Order: sequence, then structure tokens, then C-alpha cells
Amino acid sequence: MTTNADDVWRLLAELAEAQKETERQFQETRQLLQEQSQESDRRFREQSQESDRRFRETERIIKQQNEKLNQELGKLGNRLGEFVEWQVRPAAVQLFQKRGIAVNEFHGDLSVKRFGEALEIDLLVVNSDQAILVEVKSKLSQTDIDEHLERLEKFKRLMPRYSDVKAMGAVAGMVVPEEVARYGYRRGLFVLAQSGDSVVILNDDKFRPRQW
Repeated sequence: MTTNADDVWRLLAELAEAQKETERQFQETRQLLQEQSQESDRRFREQSQESDRRFRETERIIKQQNEKLNQELGKLGNRLGEFVEWQVRPAAVQLFQKRGIAVNEFHGDLSVKRFGEALEIDLLVVNSDQAILVEVKSKLSQTDIDEHLERLEKFKRLMPRYSDVKAMGAVAGMVVPEEVARYGYRRGLFVLAQSGDSVVILNDDKFRPRQW
């Protein structure tokens, strides 16, 4: 009986010791998990802070680029305005007169609304029976030409006081790509381009303008 009691007590002691070891391992595991969780939280915060920093930096760069773009657009708008004011307008009447079109006056920045439609004309060069609608762009494109052709189609309908004139079209640009100039020529439009400090008509002497 004594031996059996000793065995029981020894077994209980071993169980107690095993329980302590299990508790110790549990505490170590919990501490490790806590440390890992804290480390994950720290890394997450650092990553979030870095993401926020990069986002703010990207936002700052985009803002600077937008400001620069707006400045460039403003300069371009000023250049286009100067191109119209100081080169196209003064030259337009003389250039068309040299082509045998006896226009003698011009009107700029016309805007008309009628029948639920709108029409804007950069420059209208006219005489008693002829009118030339001039569209001016910084860089002329085929789309600009197509839109000007649409403008010419509705010119007399929206401005009936010119219903009896022979209307023609012209496009002008500070930059006029060669293929765009050819396209305008084929569509029956005068094509004007900047040449140094002046403006010239690119169409050759064989050109015959389309009339509306």
C-alpha cells in the first residue's frame, strides 16, 4: 500500500509539473502571439503611413503638373489670341483680295443662337455678295476641318441676313500639319498658316474654293 501511495503521489507530482510546463508553454505562446500581433500592427501602421506619404506626394506632384499645364494652356491661349489679333485679322482681307475675292471688312468672334442651335465664328470676312468664315486653331487638325464644314452648312440658316451671299470657308493655324493642309484643300477650304511673322495661304493658284 505504501508503494502504491508513493506511486500515486509521484504521478500527481508529475502531472502537476506537466501542467506547469503546459502553462509555461501557453504563456510563452501567448506572449509570442502578442509580440507578433504588435509587430504586425507596427508594420501595418508603417505601411499605412508610407502609403499616406506616397499618396500625398503623388497628389502634390499632380497638383504641380496641373498648375503647370494650366499655365501652359494660358500661354497657348494668349498666343492663339495674339495670332488671331496681330496676324490673321490684318492679313485676311489682303490675302483674299489677292486671290480675286474682293472682301473689304471683317467681323471677329461672332456668336449666334437660333432655332435651338448655336454658331460661333472666329473671323468673318465679307463684302456685299461674298463671305468667308475663318476658323483659327493653335494646331489645326482634321477634326477641326470637319467641324468647320458643319459650321458652314448651318451658316446661312442661322444667319439669314447672309442668305444671298456666296459663302466660303477657311481654316488657319499656328501649326498646320501637311496632311491636314491637304485634307482642307480637298474639302474646298482655304488653308492659312503662320510663316515667320506673317500668314500665308497654302492653296496653290489652281485651287477653287467650295461655295455654300
